[in-house]
This record gives sequence, C-alpha cells and structure tokens, in this order.
Amino acid sequence: MTGYVGRPARIGTALTATLLTLLPLSVVKAAATFTVQQPQFVAGQWPDRSADLCQVATETLKYIDKGQSYDPVAIHGGKIPGATVPVADIRATLLYICKIANEDKAAGRKSRLTDPNFIQQHFQFVRWLPDQTGAAKLAKNKPLLQKLPADKILQTKYFVKIADGSPVKTTQQNQALYGLPYDEAKLDLATADALGNKITRFQLGKQEIVRGALEKTPLRAPVLFWLSREGLEGALLQGTAVVPSGKGYRYYNVHRTNGIPYDRTKTPEQQQRYWYFKEVQSVLGYGKDADYKIPIKPEVTVAGDIPQLGLGKLILLATPESGVMHYRLTILADTGGAFANNLFQLDWLSGYYRGWPDYFAANKHRGDYSQAYLLLKK
Repeated sequence: MTGYVGRPARIGTALTATLLTLLPLSVVKAAATFTVQQPQFVAGQWPDRSADLCQVATETLKYIDKGQSYDPVAIHGGKIPGATVPVADIRATLLYICKIANEDKAAGRKSRLTDPNFIQQHFQFVRWLPDQTGAAKLAKNKPLLQKLPADKILQTKYFVKIADGSPVKTTQQNQALYGLPYDEAKLDLATADALGNKITRFQLGKQEIVRGALEKTPLRAPVLFWLSREGLEGALLQGTAVVPSGKGYRYYNVHRTNGIPYDRTKTPEQQQRYWYFKEVQSVLGYGKDADYKIPIKPEVTVAGDIPQLGLGKLILLATPESGVMHYRLTILADTGGAFANNLFQLDWLSGYYRGWPDYFAANKHRGDYSQAYLLLKK
C-alpha cells in the first residue's frame, strides 16, 4: 500500500516541532498538522464495537464504490498535506477491519481490533494536531474552543433524537417537520438545484418557516409530523429524528437543505439554514442526497470535515472517561455545516436519547478533547 507520506524530515515540520518544545502549548497557535507518528498507548479500555464498525465500513465502501465522479466532494483520499492517500488505500483499510472482525467472530475469540499490540503492528498512524488558528477565530463565547489544547482535537458528541411526534398540531407540538416541497418532489437533486429560487426550498429561511410560512394555503410542503420547538431544534441539529411507532420506531433523516450556510457565530435557534426531511429505514450519515446516504451506528461513527479529509478515514480516538483512557476506532462517515473548513473537531455519535438531560447523564463522564490518529492498513 502507498500509505501516508511521512513528514518528520521536512524543514517546516522540524521547525514546528522545535517551537513546540521551546514554547508553552497555550502560546502556540498553529494550523492543523498531520504527521506519521507511532503512538505510545497508556493503560486503558478498548470497547469492542467491532461488529458495528464493520457494518459502517461496509456501507461506507458501497458509497465510495460509486466512484469519484459521482461525489468528488467526498470520494477522495484527502486534500491536506500529510493526510492524503489513494482512495484504494482507504478501501483496503475498511475491508481489512471487516476481515479481522469476521474472522474473530467466526473463531469465537475476542476481537483483535481491541488489542493495542495488534493495532500497532498492523496499522500505520498519522497524528492529527488541531487547527488552533481556525479555532481561535471562532472561540468568542465558546469555552471549549478557548481551551483547545495544542495536542488534542475537540471531540464534541451528537446523538439521535428520540422525538415524541404528533400527527396533528397541538399547543406543545406546534412545529412541523416538513417533507420535500411539492414543487420538487419528483425532481432529482441536480434538476431541482438548477431551478434555484424558482422553487420553494430556496425561497424561505428557517426563521420564516418556524413562524408558520409553510402553514399558509395553498400548502407547499407535506407535514411528516409535529414536534415541540425543542424537538425540532434537536432534529435539525442532529440531522435525524426517531419517532416511537407501535412497538418500534420510524426514522426520518435530512433530505435537502435550503442552501443557506450554517453560521457558527449564531446559536442553533438563530440559524437560517433549514433541512427538509424524508422517512428512511435506519439512521443515516453522509450522502449528497437522501437516496444515497450511509447507514451509521453509534460509538463507531464520527462527523467531520469530509471535503478536506475524505470520506471513510479510519480514526482512532483516545479520550479520558472518568479518569480512564478509552480507545475507540471510528469511521468518518458523516458531516454537517459546522465542519466547513474545520480541522480542529470531530463529532462522535454517542447514542439514541430523548433529549439533552438523557444525553448529559450518559456522556458527562467523557472528556471534551481527544488524541486523534488517522489509521491505514500497513
């Protein structure tokens, strides 16, 4: 395999390393760097989610196999020095982790993907240091960015919202989750996008919609169900809504956006960016249209800057949890508006919760910063 290209011998990298040695980490505000570096694992836990990791790898491979011409924004080996490899190497790595997971399951033994010695022996590592310069530009009123270490990325967490939906508008559930507007319901994405402001999707911002612009007759979009304002914000923020139905759930995922960029200087409630949803068979991650999105699983999926890093990168996160280091293999299979030009953060899919209180109870012991390594099969 071609692998990641090492950078230690380059003058620029050597100079950076010297400065990091001489100056306190809090003083240095550097751009992101990706450098070949073998980790030194401390004692800790390696949770076994190998089956789910393989499932996400398999689904990501299906998307990658559509070819770069299908989605050049995502299907590439990376566009950042030190983090760029042939797409074939990403494919080989994803195939390999499934091979190991399936062999271990068939043999009835503990997964080797939770063995630090095996990981060190069979994978090449690239250490990711965060873009402190980019983070500093957005750090106003954001304590986590203000405290971003020089040697760790910000590891935020997202979750799948379990929402109590109503088929009719009520006093509490007074915000609609809308399906695709009628004027583009039978159009593919490219054809609809080409129409621009001639179609409903590009005519309205989120603030107009939450004030009832789409409730006026004639109706321009179907109501999938009604949510509370908090429930709507959770669905828009996480990109997914899971609604209890009978003995199971119904799944809804973002379909198409109104094209307004996410504004990281505003709160989620203040945004103008808006998503229309579609009912799907499972929780979905990245995909340029709802018909071709990647099914994802909690604890093995991260969202990040796919346009710069490339879809399907295998990433090892080392995160303190209740004082004990936890090592988790994850796949870059999701993204969002907050990750445009963002090389200081990943968003880890933590689980399914009804709301923030449940989420906080389940995740309050997990650290906000992680050592991050890009992994590639040797």
